Formats: sequence, C-alpha cells, structure tokens
Amino acid sequence: MDLKFFKKSKSTIIFLLVFTAVGIPVFYHLVKADTKLPIYNPADINPKLVDASVRNKTKNHTIGDFSLINQNGETVTNADYDGKIYVADFFFTRCQTICILMAYNMTELQEHYKNDDEVMFLSHSVTPVMDSVPQLRKYANEKGVIDGKWNVTTGDKKHIYNLARKHYFATLDEGDGGANDWVHTENFVLIDKDRRIRGVYDGTKKENMQKIIDDITLLKEEYAK
Repeated sequence: MDLKFFKKSKSTIIFLLVFTAVGIPVFYHLVKADTKLPIYNPADINPKLVDASVRNKTKNHTIGDFSLINQNGETVTNADYDGKIYVADFFFTRCQTICILMAYNMTELQEHYKNDDEVMFLSHSVTPVMDSVPQLRKYANEKGVIDGKWNVTTGDKKHIYNLARKHYFATLDEGDGGANDWVHTENFVLIDKDRRIRGVYDGTKKENMQKIIDDITLLKEEYAK
C-alpha cells in the first residue's frame, strides 16, 4: 500500500472520529433545544381568547395571584402551587356536556401523577354560587379527586372570570363576570413552576392527555438542567 495513501486515510479516519465525537453531542443538544416548550404571552395567543387590556403584551406574562375555596372549604392560593407544574381548567359540577369528558381526562392525568409531588391540578367553577363547598365535596368524591393533588374550587365569580380571560386565556367570549356572564371552555392549560403558560389543549380529547404528559416530561427536563 502507498505510504502517502495510508497516511491520508489515517488522517481522514482520525478526523471522522473527532467529528463524530464532537458533532453528535452538538447535534443532540440542538435537537433537545428545539423540543423546549414555548412560553406563551398574550400576543402569541389567538386574540379572540385574550382580553383587550392585555392583548398586546409580548413578554413576562404570568398567572396572577388568586384566592379560591376548595372542596374541603380551605382557602387555596397561588402559594399552594409555588414550585409546581399544574394543569388548570374551568368547569361546573352540574355540566352534562363537555365537562364530563374533561373530568374523566383530568382524573386520568391525576392517576398518572398521583405519586408525583411536582405536578398538581386546579379546577375553577364557572358557576361558583351554585357550586358550594358541599357540592364540590360531592363532586370530588364522585370523580375520585385526591385532596392536596387536585383542588376543585369556587370563589368570587368576577375573580374567577378575570382569571379565565386575563390570565389563562381559556375562553372566546367576553364579559365582566356579572350575573349574566358565562364561561364554558374545554381548554386545559399547562402552567410551569414560574407561573407561565406552556401549553393549551382540548380537554375533551383523550389523545391530548398523552401530549400533556409528554410536555410535562419536557418541562421537568428543562427544570432539571
């Protein structure tokens, strides 16, 4: 074999080995970066879902402070969700349409994460006057809600509707939270540990629950870095 050819081949092999050793991790890092979940701000979301007062906000949107009452008559605030990833929705206990599927799917998610302290759930009643604490307790028992894992809540209607429209962007309709106002939405909203929106899903579709699980996995990887 020609000595020059041998030396050239050896150099090529060394180059390929070095390139592979360096290139594959870089490629893997780039792929991982591409799979990072987006951070949603009002300007990124369908404007029909966003209250006009915050529609043009392009950064730093977070879920605001809240104070609600859960199925045990306990006050639940944003502090109870500090450092947690959680899925939020809006429902009412007497709903016989989309809420049935939503409750089933949320229960499935709860089962998946029942031993995971990082993940919680938060449901807001859109008929808070009707959904008293005893009614929420009855609903929680029927749906298998785990206390401390999933809070089904009532509270001041204006406060809840303000959260739906200006914080979670969960509904298309407009209103002021008054007596005749009405919110009915199938959306599940994924919130990260910094109170930011990271995903919105149709909570009536079972296949979306796996998407939520996959996205929560990505969030956990993001926070583990």
